[in-house]
Amino acid sequence: MEPLTLRTQGPVHRVHVPGSGEAWMVVGWELARAALTDPRLGNDIRHSASWESDGGHAVGRNMLQSDPPLHTRLRRLVAGHFSAGRIGALGPRVEEIAGELIAVLPREGTVDIVGQYALPLPVTVICELLGVPAEERDGFHAWSNELVMPTSPEAAAAAGAALTACLTELTGRKGTLLGDLAGELDGEELLGMAFLLLVAGHETTVNLISATLHGLLSHPDQFALLRDDPALTESAVEEALRLYSPVHTTAFRFAAEPLELAGVRIAAGDAVLVSLAAASRDPLRFPDPDRFDITRRTTGHLGFGHGLHHCLGAPLARMEASVAVRLLLRHRPALAFATDPAELTWRSSTLLRGLAELPLRVG
Repeated sequence: MEPLTLRTQGPVHRVHVPGSGEAWMVVGWELARAALTDPRLGNDIRHSASWESDGGHAVGRNMLQSDPPLHTRLRRLVAGHFSAGRIGALGPRVEEIAGELIAVLPREGTVDIVGQYALPLPVTVICELLGVPAEERDGFHAWSNELVMPTSPEAAAAAGAALTACLTELTGRKGTLLGDLAGELDGEELLGMAFLLLVAGHETTVNLISATLHGLLSHPDQFALLRDDPALTESAVEEALRLYSPVHTTAFRFAAEPLELAGVRIAAGDAVLVSLAAASRDPLRFPDPDRFDITRRTTGHLGFGHGLHHCLGAPLARMEASVAVRLLLRHRPALAFATDPAELTWRSSTLLRGLAELPLRVG
């Protein structure tokens, strides 16, 4: 049963997660906000009742799978690189990259806006930020995509091994952000930091850019509003974050002790997922929640999570998506679906959701 359907039957449910087993899922907005700041729910997999057989960390020890004080130390080391000031200074380079990508798009015919624009923009930005050479970027994206949306256990294991080897070599390079962190982190922490920044630094943004464009083209009235007033671009991105939620759920959290959520008893060691997608469509928080409205007041949506693990890269993702949408609509204002939107393929996993491709007519 889908999280949105579950929400009508209560805020907490027992679910089966393919490949991971049983878990509790939180789907209501109010309880989701509370769960995301509940210190009894830890991200460290060692709180899991079966952590020794759960597979451990994805790659290295990272912020997403740690709790304070480790999480606090890891986040503090890189937080300054994603401050509003630093991200603002990146704006001109992001516009330059977007302009270069748009310049090679045809003025007539059909393009896959995911593969030719929404993907290469954030991949280029995060790879430049972290020092990944241009010739290594295609392989890096393929590996990271397999890890966050696995096609099979074997393929995911192979991708993890390849990405680990690539990141290990990358963290040894001096003069890069990751190289500079080498003196502050041990080997597993450095590897985990590289993995999280590189993967989280582009996967969700690809989905956000394409979902925003999909939402606008699916709602001609909203598209017209934005063409008439480009100042609504950031609002359109926020509404896409709320309604289409590129990140479906949080990473697993684990009950460090027995607790209750909305009267439901959670045993120590049980896994808990918070459905950001369902929470951000809760009608008790957002009236008419399934409507795409770029003038909506979206304050409080959970597209980037909440609390200690609120997405560190949120300012970068917002800026990249806003630049991408604004410049594309300025230079290719006659965009339209090149195929029936109902036939588009959405790549989905427990964690992420995004378009595999988005064929658009550009003239």
